[in-house]
Amino acid sequence: MATRGFFGKRPSEGESDRLPPGQYLTEDFPVLSAGPTPRVDMEKWSFTLKDGVRPVARWSWDEFTKLPHVKLTRDIHCVTKWSKFNTAWSGVMIDDILAEAGIAPPTAFTLAHSFDGYTTNVPTADLVDGKAMIATAYEGKPITPDHGGPARLLVPHLYFWKSAKWVNGLQFTKRDEGGFWELRGYNMYGDPWREQRFTGD
Repeated sequence: MATRGFFGKRPSEGESDRLPPGQYLTEDFPVLSAGPTPRVDMEKWSFTLKDGVRPVARWSWDEFTKLPHVKLTRDIHCVTKWSKFNTAWSGVMIDDILAEAGIAPPTAFTLAHSFDGYTTNVPTADLVDGKAMIATAYEGKPITPDHGGPARLLVPHLYFWKSAKWVNGLQFTKRDEGGFWELRGYNMYGDPWREQRFTGD
């Protein structure tokens, strides 16, 4: 786990109801990752939906940028106890990706995959109905590689390790399969408001 630039502070009285228990507010955007930052060749970039091992839809970067893009402003919360308010993202909602593929979610569970081999599990219900997107820009600019660019999953209501960096696909699975951190003791769900950091929380 790599990190830099975290300086926490207590929220003002008006902000305290937005801060989950055990979290501290930061104005910075700490960089955390399980390994080195991959350099993604945009000519080879693709995003794939899979039902189990079977691919059901795939987009190149040029095709993906033509999908409907929307803006979201959300608070985000890291398992390492920092939170950042009012982060501004733009990208493609998971709902619109499914609509473009012409499918409904085939299973209740999803595994997100990244270019560096990272995976994380997210219940499908937490990705749809306006809850999540594949983000391609932050604060109006392309997401930098150290923050997961060119594209990352954004699931802001869960701890931020669920928002997989350098995402390249979503795989629908029949059972809830743990990803990289879940197999190393992190909670399978990761609700900040219930402090679900580790197995058993």
